[in-house]
Amino acid sequence: MFTGIISAVGTVVLAEPNRLGIAHAPTARRLKPGASVAVNGCCLTVVERSGATFFADVVPETLRRTNLGGLKVGSGVNLELPLAASGRLDGHFVQGHVDASAKVKKLTPVRLGREVVFDLPSSIRRFVVEKGSIAVDGMSLTVAGLARGGFTVALIPHTLAATIAGSYTPGSVVNLEADILARYVARANAHT
Repeated sequence: MFTGIISAVGTVVLAEPNRLGIAHAPTARRLKPGASVAVNGCCLTVVERSGATFFADVVPETLRRTNLGGLKVGSGVNLELPLAASGRLDGHFVQGHVDASAKVKKLTPVRLGREVVFDLPSSIRRFVVEKGSIAVDGMSLTVAGLARGGFTVALIPHTLAATIAGSYTPGSVVNLEADILARYVARANAHT
């Protein structure tokens, strides 16, 4: 379980068809084989660690649903370690189970940040509500608005500086995870 509060930005140093190597010394030091780590919001299992780098296998299902298959050596990635049972829940419950990838449609500079419009895949549309939570590349964000086929978030300067969101351009591909609580409510309502 994660919170969507990104702890670091790592750098891809290996991008093979089914294996990623991510360099970020403080994160790698805290990991061992078998540990979980969220990479762009996708929960991966560490299979090896070497110095400042950790490695994870990436199965075909993950490649189909996420942006991880498009990463290149040198790409920046959002990193988050799992929530400890005694930890604070600063964001929202994020499982690291990416639902879909989507594209950045539009970026608008605003006073104190940037508004970003993303595509909203039909497969998760019913779980996304205005002022609700969504994870974008693992970042716990608030939906600022909904429009036909898309949703908007407002990014503050800290988020733009401390995550890969500052590098987004129109057409950038991101990972989306719908709020788990919205899923449970939708499921419960479907059976009543």
